[in-house]
Amino acid sequence: MIHIDPSACIGCGLCVRDCPQKNLTVENGCCAVKREVCLGCGHCVAICPQRAVSQDDSDMTTVEPVGFLVPPEDFLLQVKSRRSIRRFTEQKIAREVAEQILEAGRFTETAKNTQGVRYVFLQNELAAFKALVWEGWRAWCEAKEAAGDPDGRRYMVYYRRYERDPADDRLFFNAPAALAVLSKHPVDGGLAAANIENMAVAMGLGVLFDGYVVEAIRQSPAAQAFLNAGDTPVVAVLLLGYPAVSYTSTAPRRPVNVEWK
Repeated sequence: MIHIDPSACIGCGLCVRDCPQKNLTVENGCCAVKREVCLGCGHCVAICPQRAVSQDDSDMTTVEPVGFLVPPEDFLLQVKSRRSIRRFTEQKIAREVAEQILEAGRFTETAKNTQGVRYVFLQNELAAFKALVWEGWRAWCEAKEAAGDPDGRRYMVYYRRYERDPADDRLFFNAPAALAVLSKHPVDGGLAAANIENMAVAMGLGVLFDGYVVEAIRQSPAAQAFLNAGDTPVVAVLLLGYPAVSYTSTAPRRPVNVEWK
């Protein structure tokens, strides 16, 4: 629910004009809430020049003044310089570092402000989870082989190599941690995961979006139960760790595929 501090509100109407649900009005020179039904998007909080608006179901201590923008050339260089990391050191990720990168996910936009993205950070129990995922991978390969799909035999090689030598890990690449992103809305989870990756890189971590692990989880009810997934799909898995490799330049790409109309 939105609350207006009448001693601070100046009745400027900025929040009224910006409210997506048209749920605010100005009465007697002060903003007022029309209905208890609210999207909770926080636009009114963010636009108020007097800090007169608050939400009782949100952490208001996270509200900060806005004024700094990343220069566009710096942001583009950050995007161009990111690499999918498959070589990690053994260094663990501190809890406070993990919490900070998750903040980038928490403040990512979601459809209708549902904020329905959930995360499972796997580090202390990663080995147990990996065993379940590898069994899911084996089941996936066997199903493909039974269906006559040549990918089944080709990808089963990964399992056989891992079975002989757990260090030969073509699913987790011996990353010290992994982050499972769960959401009933894949776009919400994907956007959050992308922001988390950018934040992780900014903090010196390396990241790999691992679609193979996501597929293996889909084939493993035990892995889904480990994540307490229920009926919420795992939309992304990020392997995380400090990179054991350094890149000195960006990589080339093909021309952008766009139609101008």
